[in-house]
Amino acid sequence: MRLFVAFDVPEETRSKLRVLIDDFARICHGARWVRPEGIHITLKFIGHVDDSMLSDIQKALANIPHRERFDVSFRNFGFFPNEKHPRVFFVGIHAGKELVALVTEIENQLEAMGIAKEKRAFQPHLTLARFKTNEGLPELRKRIASLPTQGFGGGAMSEFHLYQSMLKSGGAVYAKLSTYHFAN
Repeated sequence: MRLFVAFDVPEETRSKLRVLIDDFARICHGARWVRPEGIHITLKFIGHVDDSMLSDIQKALANIPHRERFDVSFRNFGFFPNEKHPRVFFVGIHAGKELVALVTEIENQLEAMGIAKEKRAFQPHLTLARFKTNEGLPELRKRIASLPTQGFGGGAMSEFHLYQSMLKSGGAVYAKLSTYHFAN
């Protein structure tokens, strides 16, 4: 099974991004746009693991100390690896040190089970599209520049989830397997 750990995105943010994705998809045909209902904040991509590891992964995540909820905001667009030759188009996530601390704890708990730590620095984002070609990229850049705001709301993060990702012909479908609540 293919697993990842993530925060859900507030519905207000998801609604704003749904409108933008519909608009952007009309002008930028070189990108494969995500389904808004699947947008999430990835904390750790675990990848493919044997089904027999699921229970141990769930226990490891449950061992992460309970913490206070914290705020995140969603703003500004970006491209990975860069704007000139993008592979991914995203909205940035702005949060305090609590987010990085949580990701570090998740990495440490899972590394103890033999799941490799991420080598790249954590850069929180909401993926909106993956580029197949650059068709429509200049138009997308112009459209982004014309927007009155690049703020898409925010919210208090009070729980995270373990998801299974199932690859289908129409894109990945996610199933929530477990939820881990923070203290009030």
